Amino acid sequence: MGPARWLALGSLLALARLLEGRLVGEDEGGFGECDKFFYAATPPAGLSAESHVKICQRAEGAERFATLYSTRDRIPVYSAFRAARPAQGSAEPRWLVEPQIDDPNSNLEEVINEAEAITSLKNLGGKQALNTDYLDSDYQRGQLYPFSLSSDGQMATFTLTNSVPMTQSFQERWYMNLNSLMDQALAPQCGNGEDLFIITGAVPSNHKVKDRVTVPEFVWLAACCAVPGGGWAMGFVKHTQDGGIIEDVMVKDLEKLLPFNPQLFQNNCGESEQDTEKMKKILEMVNQVQDEERMVQSQGNSVPLSSTRSKRSALLPPEASEGRSSFLGKLMGFIATPFIKLFQLIYYLVVAILKNIFYFLWYVTKQVMNGIESCLYRLGSATVSYFVAIGEELVSIPWKVLKVMAKIIRAVLRILCCLLKAVCRVLGIPVRVLVDVASFPVYTMGAIPVVCKDIAMGLGGTVSLLFDTAFGTMGGLFQAIFSVFKRIGYKVTFDNSGEL
Repeated sequence: MGPARWLALGSLLALARLLEGRLVGEDEGGFGECDKFFYAATPPAGLSAESHVKICQRAEGAERFATLYSTRDRIPVYSAFRAARPAQGSAEPRWLVEPQIDDPNSNLEEVINEAEAITSLKNLGGKQALNTDYLDSDYQRGQLYPFSLSSDGQMATFTLTNSVPMTQSFQERWYMNLNSLMDQALAPQCGNGEDLFIITGAVPSNHKVKDRVTVPEFVWLAACCAVPGGGWAMGFVKHTQDGGIIEDVMVKDLEKLLPFNPQLFQNNCGESEQDTEKMKKILEMVNQVQDEERMVQSQGNSVPLSSTRSKRSALLPPEASEGRSSFLGKLMGFIATPFIKLFQLIYYLVVAILKNIFYFLWYVTKQVMNGIESCLYRLGSATVSYFVAIGEELVSIPWKVLKVMAKIIRAVLRILCCLLKAVCRVLGIPVRVLVDVASFPVYTMGAIPVVCKDIAMGLGGTVSLLFDTAFGTMGGLFQAIFSVFKRIGYKVTFDNSGEL
């Protein structure tokens, strides 16, 4: 078999191991089949490190959730899961370990009990926490993905790769917070959780349990609702110091608090299409969850009510709820039960009355605030509109003045243009013509006497010519007559009397 075929066969085997196994190498882009627990099948970006191992948590042959585990701190960086409604029932409390973290050559694909792993695994506990790390310490195994939120009765959430050291009081409040947030705020605003993606994580501190397992500085939760056109994203932070209240933050602000500034959801869980109204409703319910936690803390170290104890016990894993009752405790409980019931009744009545009064005052205050807000909004809108109108008029005044000045300048330029044209035309007439026109009256007045003289001489010459013509004609006529008579022999004489 050639090298190319060996390489192809090796690739196929690696792919089969990726699909069937639980650990995913750091060079892989996702968690294999567990990518379905992330929004858009895309795990958070920027949290990968050399000591981080990707785990596709499986149980009974099925994928349950995904975990990014830190082999350096021996606690999970985060666990990702889909927020389905929890199944009814309980599970046997037995904490499991991940075989392939300490023994990469192990052929075990699912978590197993620590007692069974001792005989079948090499170097057990070299890179992960064990049950012995929590014995005789002030810390318990606190699940990032608690059993109370799981959708089945399997033991996948009881793996130590899903747990971080928590004090008992902090663990109770953390489970109470997760269940209250899921039931009251997150799931109701996301189609009962069918399209809700949850990531819970822990940020390590400098303190370790038995110098092996790092105690978290704070734990966090990021939720992404992937409903088209009505989705949202929300983050929560809870510090491990006693008395800390869970805080709501935006996902972008949560990312700034985490190491390496990761991106928890692709495109911030569809940021451009998020429903702000649903986020407001979530924040209102979160305020109630915070009030409930403050109420629980206000009880201090007093003995909790039976209902409160039952509620807390339901939120804890089965192991944490075991071993609390003893013979002395049962005896004290039997004696104190009537008083506790009476006190519980009074407490419920007082709480119910105060709660209803508070809700009524809150409703009235909210209505008043809404009315004031509406009036202020209208007043502000009218004021803004008034000033905008005045501003528009003030801004238009210079423009109108400029338009008038432009028209005036245009008219003046037209007049000057006409004058220049007239001057040009006047200057275009020859000077000699202007001189002749100017001297025409002088020449006209000076020529009148000469003309009159010439006219008189013409008339006199004409009259003289007429007389000369008349006398000449008559003399010629007589001369002709004398010539005729002379030729015929008559002698014409004139005497003194004038007779012929």
